[in-house]
Amino acid sequence: MNKKHLDLITLPCSSSDWIKFGNVLEQTESWEKDFVQNFTSPAEPLNGGRWRIWYGAGMPYTIAVAEGVPGEKMTKYQAVLTTGEPADAPLSIGNLPEGWRPIQSVHIKMKDGLHRLYFWAHCESETQGVKRYLAADSTDGRRFRVVDPYRPCMYHLDDRAVKFVNTICEGTSKSEVQPNPFYRTNIYRPSDEPAAAPELVCNDATTVYQLADGSFELYTASVFALQKGDRRWAYNDNAPGWVRVIDRLISKDGLLWTGRYRVIEPDADDPSDMQFYHLAVTYTPKGRVGMLGHYRVKDQTMDIEWCFSADGIKWIRPFRRAWLERSWPEQSVDSFGIYPPASIVHYEGKWWLFYSGVNFSHNSKLSHGKSQRTVMLAETKSIWANESV
Repeated sequence: MNKKHLDLITLPCSSSDWIKFGNVLEQTESWEKDFVQNFTSPAEPLNGGRWRIWYGAGMPYTIAVAEGVPGEKMTKYQAVLTTGEPADAPLSIGNLPEGWRPIQSVHIKMKDGLHRLYFWAHCESETQGVKRYLAADSTDGRRFRVVDPYRPCMYHLDDRAVKFVNTICEGTSKSEVQPNPFYRTNIYRPSDEPAAAPELVCNDATTVYQLADGSFELYTASVFALQKGDRRWAYNDNAPGWVRVIDRLISKDGLLWTGRYRVIEPDADDPSDMQFYHLAVTYTPKGRVGMLGHYRVKDQTMDIEWCFSADGIKWIRPFRRAWLERSWPEQSVDSFGIYPPASIVHYEGKWWLFYSGVNFSHNSKLSHGKSQRTVMLAETKSIWANESV
């Protein structure tokens, strides 16, 4: 990145400008099982120092909201799941097939006054094989109804609707693809459920935003495959032979997605084990500030890398290092990985970053003590360099 390009933007604050406050949301309920995380999910200010934090937990998966003052005891509401109409509860999701479990929620208060909830739905039974990104709508922000569980926004590679020829995803040339690590042969797709369009197949982490004109943009982790023997082949990873990159899609209504475009991928200036796990976006008058999933595969560590875009298509990465530093082992939970929420929130003269911290490697083979995953908080007076607000 040359100086001419850097002069076009306001640079970010230093990593030392972030003040960490530690855990603000930990596992306290039996249904949370062994973890809580707010990865891809928003935090929304209420009043009197209170917040609503959207988060996911448990095995099987669930989503919930916690309301209260960060660092103090918060009131938690687990989503009530129904196959029919949504239940009358603080948080409920209806029209969700039996056994389908939500995780990684994205809540949007839309410009028409309605509420939209996006989430990944998983059903790991031997016959269902569901991993897809659904949209649910609500008039009150409490009771959500899935628009159509059988025609989702996006599909994971492992979803039953993704058609494979041997181990090749339909629409992808054999010269580009090695055997898919997610591939299974025993999954039945109902005859009335359409096959996944290849342009809607992705890997996992997804964020969605509504733009000023009412349209939507979506950022998702995609993958491309390596030829055997490529130096980037990662034998210690849970998806060896694949490299994660970031794609962008657009939509008029937030339901039908088109215009898929590769916006960020490793280049010659990156280490050979660099991959990009996610992209979370904060919209500012200066442009889009990105929190990029800076994934070092050899060490299995996850960091937030600062990046910037004026249009959501062309992104610059001038620093290529952690924007919020991980903690030392045994000092705090966020020693192995930091995963961002949907956005950073500017509120009461500060920038609030609620994030998920983990003390174990991405492949779960190493940990600093007992494996933990919690929601943590960092604040800064400004996300920009040399500014007080």
